[in-house]
Amino acid sequence: MMRTFLIPLLLVALLVGCGTNTSDAPDSPAKVESEETHIDIPFRSDGTLTMSRDGETYRTIAIEIADNDSTRERGLMQRDGLPEDSGMLFIFDNESEQGFWMANTRIALDLIFVRSDGSVQSISKYIQPMRTETVPSQGPAQYVLEVEAGYTDSVGLIEGDVVEWVRTLDQ
Repeated sequence: MMRTFLIPLLLVALLVGCGTNTSDAPDSPAKVESEETHIDIPFRSDGTLTMSRDGETYRTIAIEIADNDSTRERGLMQRDGLPEDSGMLFIFDNESEQGFWMANTRIALDLIFVRSDGSVQSISKYIQPMRTETVPSQGPAQYVLEVEAGYTDSVGLIEGDVVEWVRTLDQ
């Protein structure tokens, strides 16, 4: 009788103890924050970025620059939005395939992948908040510009357009 009771109890303990928590895996995106730890990081204007087509500038925006491992990893996490006509520019040392994920990013974004010569290589639009799947660049890129979802459609940015950026001098 005692043996019949212990076997189901051991099976339950074994099943409960063998759950996998992939959020602690070293290659997984950061855990989604709880409401108790909600913080909002303000936008920091590091420079400006212009968008042009056929040599004609059609839009200039303020940019926050992410140019080291720490700022690139954090990106726009824990932000509730961006100021109008602004974005975050990610700068990498070399042109290569890029991949972005949206864990802990609370705003939907457009991702603009830019070649080393400043030409827009590809655009991924309306990327949903908190997405854990990687968004690939679809080709080599040295820069990635994140703007709020729908921005590329609203300004008419297309592949082949050129972006140029300038860092402000007080950095």
